Formats: sequence, C-alpha cells, structure tokens
Amino acid sequence: MKLLVTGGAGYVGSVCAAHLLEAGHEVVVLDDLSTGHKDSVPPGAELVEGELGATAGEVLGRGGFDGVLHFAARSLVGESVEKPELYWDGNVVASFRLLEAIREHGVPRLVFSSTAATYGEPEEVPIRETAPTRPTNPYGASKLAIDHMITSYAAAHGLAATSLRYFNVAGAHVTDELKLGERHAVETHLIPLVLQVASGTREHISMFGEDWPTPDGTCVRDYIHVDDLAEAHLLALANATPGEHSIYNLGSGHGFSVREVVETCRAVTGHPIPAVVAPRRAGDPAVLVASSEQAQEKLGWTPTRTDIGQIVSDAWEFVRSR
Repeated sequence: MKLLVTGGAGYVGSVCAAHLLEAGHEVVVLDDLSTGHKDSVPPGAELVEGELGATAGEVLGRGGFDGVLHFAARSLVGESVEKPELYWDGNVVASFRLLEAIREHGVPRLVFSSTAATYGEPEEVPIRETAPTRPTNPYGASKLAIDHMITSYAAAHGLAATSLRYFNVAGAHVTDELKLGERHAVETHLIPLVLQVASGTREHISMFGEDWPTPDGTCVRDYIHVDDLAEAHLLALANATPGEHSIYNLGSGHGFSVREVVETCRAVTGHPIPAVVAPRRAGDPAVLVASSEQAQEKLGWTPTRTDIGQIVSDAWEFVRSR
C-alpha cells in the first residue's frame, strides 16, 4: 500500500514508518519538524516538510494513497492548559483539514493516534473502551474531539477508520541498521527522564508522592513497547472496515510503579539514579492500566515486549547511540 504518515519524524510516527517499510509498504512522511527530527525518518521513506493543515491536501492530491496514519499533534498536557488555542488549532482544526483532504481525494483508510487521556480519571481499572470519556485537560479533549470527527466521517463518507488509544509508550526501535527512540525537546515521560539522570543530563528524578494507595506508595502506569504499538497500527490498517470507526485501547494490561521503573533503570544502566520525593500532582490517578482485550480479539494483536527490563534496555541503547 501507499501510505501517508503524518508526524512521521516524531517518536511513534518514525517507528511506525519503519515497520511499514519493513512490511513492504510505500511511505510518505509529512512533518513540519517542529518537534520531529529529519534524521528520524527511516531510510526508504519520502519526507515532505510542511504543516499538516496546509500541506496534507497537496500531498494526497498526488493520488494513489491507500491510507493515512495520523500521528501529527501537539501533546504536552501542561501547555494545553496554559495555551489551549494551540491545541484546538494544531490538533482539531488541522485534523479537520486532513479529514477533508482524505474525503476529497478518496483515501479509503485512516488510523489515528489517540490517547488514554480521553478517559481522564478512571472509575475502574483496567480501563476498557466502554469507560466514560471525561478528559481533564485540553490535550485529551482535543484528541476526543478528533475521535468524534472521525466517527462522523466514517458514517457519512464510508471511511474505514481506527483510533488507537495509547497508554504509556516507551522503549525504542533498535536494530543493527536503525535506532529510533524518544528525544523530545520538552520531555515529560518517566523512562526517558530517569535515563537523563543516568546519562548525566539531569541531577535527579522526582517521584510525585509516595503515599498513593498502591503496593509501594508510588503511582502505577501501563507501559507499552513502541514496537508492539507499531505492529498494532499495521493490524489496524489490515482490519479496517469501510463505514466504521473502531476504537481500541493499547497497553500491556499490567502496571509498573514509579519506584519499580526507577529500580529497573538503576539495574539496566548501573547508575545510582538519585530519586527525590515531591508532592503529589493534582489530577494524577493512582493507577492507569489498559484493557486491550478488544484489540486482541478484533485485531489479533498481542504485545510481546511486556518486560519492563527490555523496555528500559532498548530505551537505554537508543540514548547511548546518540
């Protein structure tokens, strides 16, 4: 298939582009490089530099595209609270223009990078797709708005669409030829922050609260290896149904505490990694774990890289390769 990957110079988008190329697909990456990196675009993919809303129609207008994988987005929760206008424009308005380009040029398939942030603070764990969607910040709200748009386009225009709601994506795509991982200008994810301490670019890691109702008092999160995530996108492409919008949660189904992650990073890196207990952050749920039963049943997807040691080891190999 000939596929457009928006945001394909970013962390998840670049890894998915690599998997698509390995599967024999033709890949065109559209990225404005505001947060992505040109050298993250895997060899064999064409890179088009441009803003999503302004350029997607031009690229899809070339014709012959079999699908779009849409990763391009603003994704900083704190920034979304302080500057919501950036998220309604950069995420929602830009995605609307992409959907219009998809409709205009008759592209049959769409896989959208959604998020567990659409659920907000869960009532039950593990979180299923039937859980209420009550985002607690403009970032999550913008992603949910896009999901609603996609549902309407699928129903009205026959689009075969899938939204994949990620939990905590981690790890790196590591081969002899290619190493792709997280390197955000503003890093908010736990594992890369802890590895910054191990690599000497951060003095310590902060653990926000040690009195949570969890086994060791620190928050518990579900980590999914980025390669497992990429494989889910290929399955979503293959199993999309015209006129339907399917939504699947993607996680390992198992949680690891902040303290467990820090201890694993210490073991993998051999670095002491000083940790400082800080006050709880408002809005942090104690436990976030996904139920991926629907993805396993409908897509045939099962994560295989669920060991936190492997996830951290791959991320550390990427860090050391930079």
